Amino acid sequence: MLDLSRIKAIGLDLDDTLWPIWPAITRAEAQMVAWLAPRAPGSAAIFADPDKRQSLREHVVRSRPDIAHDMSALRCALIREALHRHGEDTALAEPAFEVFFDHRMRVELYADALPALAFLASRYPIIAVSNGNADVGRIGIGAHFSGDVSAHLLGVAKPDPRIFHAAAKAAGVAPGEVLHVGDDPALDVLGGLGAGMQTVWVNREGHAWRHAEQPHASVQDLQELCVLLGQGG
Repeated sequence: MLDLSRIKAIGLDLDDTLWPIWPAITRAEAQMVAWLAPRAPGSAAIFADPDKRQSLREHVVRSRPDIAHDMSALRCALIREALHRHGEDTALAEPAFEVFFDHRMRVELYADALPALAFLASRYPIIAVSNGNADVGRIGIGAHFSGDVSAHLLGVAKPDPRIFHAAAKAAGVAPGEVLHVGDDPALDVLGGLGAGMQTVWVNREGHAWRHAEQPHASVQDLQELCVLLGQGG
């Protein structure tokens, strides 16, 4: 049962909580392929083929476990490795990544996201807690956030309790005073619970819960979250 009286800050996941991530990633990869095609056709062909792209990713993750938590560094390494394999100019890696990153930031927020952010930010400091590389300022929602704790900046990723504790520190509260909200059962809910936080599972697709430990509450969307928290007065 959620204890509203304990909540002094919100930790909020981004990808698939505020927006669907895969449409943005798919568009961004397509734009990157289009940019690479006339400049590095061999590399473009790798990224245009899902199987070859996955094989490349697995290779880079195995060979560079030190950057597996950093989506931006990993993406740059993928591009650089593809260019290297085809004898193409590896200096194209950074500008190709910028094409990808620019379009990756062009997310389409869920309809409930902006009203929920406005409501939550009027009551609590909100800290973005993400394993991804989304930039809330670049997306245009940074004004709603008091802080941003991400895996690529901190060096550890959810469900590691250190990223949750960093979010609590950024909010200036104890971990037990943070309500962490997110869509991923393992990364967000179990991770938040393991860090001593209350958690809310955002279950937009109506999936069954399959873990022994339970979230303090489950909601279908962020509007339902706001109704739930509004009950505290």
